[in-house]
Amino acid sequence: MYQNIKEISKIESWVLASRPKTLPAAVMPVFVGTSIAVYDNVFTPLAAIIALICSLLIQIGTNFTNDLYDYLKGTDKKDRVGPTRVLVSGLISVKEMKFGITLVFGTAFLFGLYLVYLGGLFILFIGILSLLAGYAYTAGPYPLAYNGLGDIFVFVFFGFIGTIGTYYVQANEVTMLVFWSSIPVGALVTNILVVNNYRDIEEDRIAGKKTLAVKFGSKFSRLQYVVFMILSYAILPVVYFTFKQSLFVFLPIITLPLSIKLVRMIYRLTGKELNKTLELTAKLSAMYGILFAVGILV
Repeated sequence: MYQNIKEISKIESWVLASRPKTLPAAVMPVFVGTSIAVYDNVFTPLAAIIALICSLLIQIGTNFTNDLYDYLKGTDKKDRVGPTRVLVSGLISVKEMKFGITLVFGTAFLFGLYLVYLGGLFILFIGILSLLAGYAYTAGPYPLAYNGLGDIFVFVFFGFIGTIGTYYVQANEVTMLVFWSSIPVGALVTNILVVNNYRDIEEDRIAGKKTLAVKFGSKFSRLQYVVFMILSYAILPVVYFTFKQSLFVFLPIITLPLSIKLVRMIYRLTGKELNKTLELTAKLSAMYGILFAVGILV
């Protein structure tokens, strides 16, 4: 993107650190959860907007934390196969990043107080848990990403908690429809991480970062990717037949050609070539989420 890393301004550096291509992961659960709230006639616009802001801030704060602690642990190198990281590139200092993490997570907490007002102690609990998990993903005495728990974290927090929590702050209850709808959200967002870890498997192994890809190998990662892809589409008939939805709930099938293309890519590509697969996997999650939400509303 830039011929010379020094061309990047401080603002552009912070945007780069936020990893905007991964942010659809934060939008998808809120979008799907809100669509079900609209369908159930419990839609609360302000609650939905605040939920989206909190989700994005937690995702950005987690990305900042990853950048910082992967740098401090020596996992990130200047010649890494993944996209540019701002700490190892010298674009942002350790002190600046620590301030950025505090500011972003602190702002998420303040916005989240409104959701606590709406949803009570349940939302306070999952909100604090989300902030702690975002930080503990790469930081703390037992970082999740370094101990093979990153995939579980993403599936739970971006699938179940993100989708169900968004619905709960508007409806003050949880339905089976929103529960089942959260599963493809979690599956497709987790696949973003699967591609990331599959691409970085050798670098992570050398750095002692024990992701599932490192623990179980490349074949497992590719199979995991395919299983999550199949799961996301298998949920559609469950939602259709169980909750008597219209045929429009099958709209996400439009994305099936892209899914097939991505499966082929993860089996054929390696190293930096997988950066495009990572980008397209994030786009797939967003496209699927939008179509799924529209299908529920229609």
